[in-house]
Amino acid sequence: MTLQWTAVATFLYAEIGLILVFCLPFIPPQRWQKIFSFNVWGKIASFWNKAFLSIIVLLIVLFLDAVREVRKYSSTTVIEKSSASRPGAHEHTQMKLFRSQRNLYISGFSLFFWLVLRRLVTLITQLAKELSNKGILKTQAENTDEAARKFMKENEKLKQLLKGHNKEKEHILEAENKKLVEDQEKLKTELKKTSDALSKAQNDMKTMKMQSESLSKEYDRLLKEHSELQDRSRKDKKSL
Repeated sequence: MTLQWTAVATFLYAEIGLILVFCLPFIPPQRWQKIFSFNVWGKIASFWNKAFLSIIVLLIVLFLDAVREVRKYSSTTVIEKSSASRPGAHEHTQMKLFRSQRNLYISGFSLFFWLVLRRLVTLITQLAKELSNKGILKTQAENTDEAARKFMKENEKLKQLLKGHNKEKEHILEAENKKLVEDQEKLKTELKKTSDALSKAQNDMKTMKMQSESLSKEYDRLLKEHSELQDRSRKDKKSL
């Protein structure tokens, strides 16, 4: 195996190892996200896309070269010509065909696993972000639920307080209404007594007025009689 195909095979084994490590179930995506967020990755991020595209181009070139080699040594005409010229040429051609097929598989799987590795890293990062967002949303939902329960409890307490306050207010209003009714009855009774006393006083005043008029008339009558008696008395004295 030449140096270039040894490097490609090593690259393929490294890809398989990384994919197996990424697929380990006991390493959560959040751990990989922390690893991917190291400062060293941020420094080489600007060269990552160029390196990724360069490796893809290199693997495609090697893959096409391997395809050309496979088509070259798999041709029946070449095999027949080699077999006619030299007795061991057939085995040599088959060996080169095997190597070219091996190189085809190595370059093809290296290219495939390189794309899979890029996609796997992207999916792990997205999954870690989604899990983080899910945790944040779950925490927010729990906090919202707890706040809603707290508000419901406070609402119930307020309803109970308002209900108790309304009952107390109703009792106060009822007591005040009862007191007002009692005061009204007392005022009616006092008003009736005052009306009776006023009527009695008016009647007494009428009676006293009538008595005063009678006395005045009697006084006038007596005064007139007294005057008449005095006149008679004077006349009698003169006649004597």
